[in-house]
Amino acid sequence: MTPALTTSAFDSLRLDAVPDQEALRRVYELPGEAAVRKQMTELTEETRRLIHCSSLVLVASVDADGNCDVTPRGGPAGFVSVLDATTVAIPDATGNKRLDTLQNVIATGRTGLLFVIPGRTTTLRVNGRACVSTRPELLSQLTAVGKPPASALVVGIEEVYPHCPKALLRGAAWKPEQWLPADAQPTSAEVTLAQLRMPELTIADIEQREADALKYRYE
Repeated sequence: MTPALTTSAFDSLRLDAVPDQEALRRVYELPGEAAVRKQMTELTEETRRLIHCSSLVLVASVDADGNCDVTPRGGPAGFVSVLDATTVAIPDATGNKRLDTLQNVIATGRTGLLFVIPGRTTTLRVNGRACVSTRPELLSQLTAVGKPPASALVVGIEEVYPHCPKALLRGAAWKPEQWLPADAQPTSAEVTLAQLRMPELTIADIEQREADALKYRYE
């Protein structure tokens, strides 16, 4: 007997999804003048300062087949270098070595960045062309993560857009009194163990791996 096919929520909802941009625009009012005018093609002194204050940037990329990815990059404030008004460089600190973002950038030459500043509600969106550089004279400048990286993600800016603080305010991102208690979520080790599906591993094994990865994160 052939098992019944199941339909996911996505497959069900896409049947009557918004079909095109014109239909989408009918659902919303037009953006205000300020929301349009504040988009620029290069950094100002103020947006440079925002980048220098940021210790976390979310990097979006897509491969040649359209598969999307967003990954975080972190370091001390200012770890992303502003090379000029239209170019920034992000050092690639040691990670899981999957190289998802870097491979996507090599495939398509595009990326999108969202800079976040802990304790602040302003975020900065930067989109544009991208490449992966191993040029020694560049890497020698990017030592904020502990040593020169193996490579750097270099972004040629085409769009700079400072976001209003509504999302972080709604999410109470910097309000500890509104955060869920720690035991309300599974731990990182619990999530990883479930994803690995390797019965021979234990929570203690994963916790030790995580501790070692943090201890030797610059190697």
